[in-house]
Amino acid sequence: MRVALYGGSGKVGSVLGPALTAAGHEVVDGRTGAPDRCDAAIDFTRPDAVAANVEGCLAAGVPVVIGTTGFDAEALDARAREAGVPCFHAPNFSQGAVLMMRFAEEAAKSFPRAEIVELHNEAKRDAPSGTAQATAARMGTDPAIHSVRLPGLVAHQEVIFGGPGETLTIRHDTTSREAFVPGVLLALERVRELAPGLTVGLDALL
Repeated sequence: MRVALYGGSGKVGSVLGPALTAAGHEVVDGRTGAPDRCDAAIDFTRPDAVAANVEGCLAAGVPVVIGTTGFDAEALDARAREAGVPCFHAPNFSQGAVLMMRFAEEAAKSFPRAEIVELHNEAKRDAPSGTAQATAARMGTDPAIHSVRLPGLVAHQEVIFGGPGETLTIRHDTTSREAFVPGVLLALERVRELAPGLTVGLDALL
């Protein structure tokens, strides 16, 4: 598959590019390559860059896998539906993170209160993270979210539940961005099969 990669020099993109090549895909730089000659595109850039990147792909009829967070998902979904092109977005492409959110959703049925602490590298621009917001939405209990940005961190989250006489902590740690690669490869394989518009969450593909 010929893939336009936006953000190939970034923290995730620099890991993803070689992994895509190793998986047999032809990777072109999204900034210089023409998306209309690609089978799909991947965006791991910045919230303020996503709309323009995706718009160029939609105009060319190219499906997009989006790993960036903090963009206007509703507007992008509407534009993708209008263009008749499928797009996919996951706030986190790690399998462990998907399980963490599932476990938190289940635990929220039994505990009256919970709070979320998400920790990321200082370069992460959006706060709270997309993973924390997705977790809170699945829990349905409007938990408080605390964001930590420090050097040395990659991506970490814990959900702390409290009840009479006990607490429960569900934690996931990403220590290397290689953890995102299998999820991105799965999304790339499946995105062209999806309905036009924006499909959200790795759960939809698992």
